[in-house]
This record gives sequence, C-alpha cells and structure tokens, in this order.
Amino acid sequence: MRFHFKTTYDDDIRLFIDGWKLFLYGALLVLMLALPWMIDSFYLGEANNVLIWAVCGLGLMLLTGQTGQASLGHSAFMALGCYSCVLMMQAGVPFIIALPVAGVITGCIGALIAIPALKLHGVYLAIATLALAILADDIIVLLEPWTGGVSGIVPPDIVIFGYVVNRWGNPTEWYYMTLVVTLVVTLLYRNLLRAPLGRSFAAVRDSEISAQAMGVDVARTKTIAFGLSCAITGLGGALMGLFAGAFNNETFNFLLSIQLLMMIVVGGLGFIHGAFLGAIVIAFLPQLLSIVSDMMGSGVAIPGLESAVFGVILIVFILFEPMGLYGRWLKFRVFLELFPFARKDMFKRQKSYLKTERLR
Repeated sequence: MRFHFKTTYDDDIRLFIDGWKLFLYGALLVLMLALPWMIDSFYLGEANNVLIWAVCGLGLMLLTGQTGQASLGHSAFMALGCYSCVLMMQAGVPFIIALPVAGVITGCIGALIAIPALKLHGVYLAIATLALAILADDIIVLLEPWTGGVSGIVPPDIVIFGYVVNRWGNPTEWYYMTLVVTLVVTLLYRNLLRAPLGRSFAAVRDSEISAQAMGVDVARTKTIAFGLSCAITGLGGALMGLFAGAFNNETFNFLLSIQLLMMIVVGGLGFIHGAFLGAIVIAFLPQLLSIVSDMMGSGVAIPGLESAVFGVILIVFILFEPMGLYGRWLKFRVFLELFPFARKDMFKRQKSYLKTERLR
C-alpha cells in the first residue's frame, strides 16, 4: 500500500499523484498510439466512437458531476457545435480553425442560455433543458436553408495542412485526430479542476449556501460551468457529425441527451475516468447485444432491446452502486490495499443533508 505524504500546497494540485501514476498513464497513451496496428478497421471505428462519446461525456460531466447541475438538453449543443463547424468548413474555413471556433460559439450561446435557465434548480432545471433539446429539433427543420432540414447535410472531407482525412479512406488518421482532440480536452478538464475555478465548481456542487458564505459568486460560477460544458460538448458533437458522414435533425434528438446523462452515471459521476468508462459501455453495448443475439441463433433485431438493457443497467447502478463503474473500482482497490482491515461501512452513503439544500 502506498502512502502520499504532502509537504507543500503544490502536492495537492499535482497533475499526477506520483511517478507510478505517471507511468500508468504513459503506458496507456503508448497503447492508444499503437492501437491502429493491433486491431482491424471495424474495431478502430468503435474506438473512434468511444473517444467521441468520451468528449461529449466530459462536457456534461463538468456541469453535472463537478457543479451539480442536471441537464437534459446537451444534445442541442452537440447539434449547434456540429452545424457550426460544418457550415464554416463549407464556407472555406480550415478544419483546425472551424472546430475550436465552433466550440467557442457553442460555449458563448450556452452561457447566454444559462443566465435565465440556472435560476431554476434540480428537476426544474432538467425539465427546462429538456425543453431546449426538443425545441432544437424544430429549429433545425425551420432553418433548412442552412441546416438542410430533414434531408440533412453531408459534411466535406477534413483537410489538415493539405492532407485529406477521411473516415473510410484513412481511418488511422481519423483515429489519431480524434485522439488528439480527446487528450487536449482531458488535459484542459484536469487542469481546470486544479484551478480556483474548479474548486468553486465543487463548492457549488456540495452546497450553494456554504459556497456563497465562502465568497463564491454562485451565479457566475454556474454560468461559466454551463458555458464551458456546452463548449466541450459542442466539440464532441462536431466530431460525431463528421464521423457519421451525414446528419440531420434526427441525429441529435433529445434521446441523445438522456443517453449522455445515463452514460456518465453508469461510468461514475464526478470522475474523469467515469466519462471514458461510460463511453466504453455505450459504444460497445450494441455490438455485445448483436454478438449475443447471433450466438443464440435468433439473427433478428429486437426493437428497443438496446434501450431496455441500458435502462436495466442504469437502475442496477443507481440502486446498488451510485458511484458507477469507477466508484466500484475505487472500493475494490481500497479493499485490496487495506485487507484484512477494510470495513463494509467505509463508503456508507450520507443520509443527512443541510436543511436549506434539501428544501430546494
């Protein structure tokens, strides 16, 4: 068992706790870089799908997991990021400029929407954002001259410094492009949590009353969190639309928001690792169900099976493991480190809350 003795304040905000963690993440990065030579093009496409879902999950995780604000409307911001990026590419803007600008546009619009929306709390905020996701579907249809409406848009090929990146023509380059975006977003997310703003997010999540007493501007903090969350989700939405090769109003319907929220809950709410674990589940679950169906010899797709299985998984985690897959791993790791002195009630859930927070 390793003990970490912190002797300075810098030790508390280090990017890696110790050299062992640095080695593990370095080995994981090497594995990800070597992945195109280890698997075929089909599973490389699934790895791309995992990375894209992880970026979207990190966006929602920043808002829900770090700041405690529930949102069911992030599919609208995924659509906004996707259409913004593609429209700029069609206008001749290079991809390496269009993608981050699309994220900035999505974040700014998200922050403006957050100013009135974040006056609501809890389930009321979730309902308001859900209405936004449903409204986005109609807006896309109404703006048919720009969005293509129900017919959709076929995005142009990605060109980076004169080199064409196409999902079908060169999937390896597509994978590396997605990996770079994912790494940049993850590092920005991790560094944000180490900054004073990230600590403000956690304070607002745990208790708005206590955060306000400590001098945190709650309204400003929640608005910034919503804007940054929308910006990251917009990047993920742009990658998702480009990866699909064609998209319309049905691509980013409100069910995508619910799926995104379930993903971070199953992965582990409040953990960066939870976004990646949830992305693995949501990306490979359809393939697993297809393989099981083929093994059983049915060969017939059952409508709604994927949603039903994912719903059962979500219910099981909410009832028996609210901390998600990563939370279960943390408990198992602590059990191994403390064996035979580990106690069952070490992770007992808190049942008492501040009266002011419970009445919201």
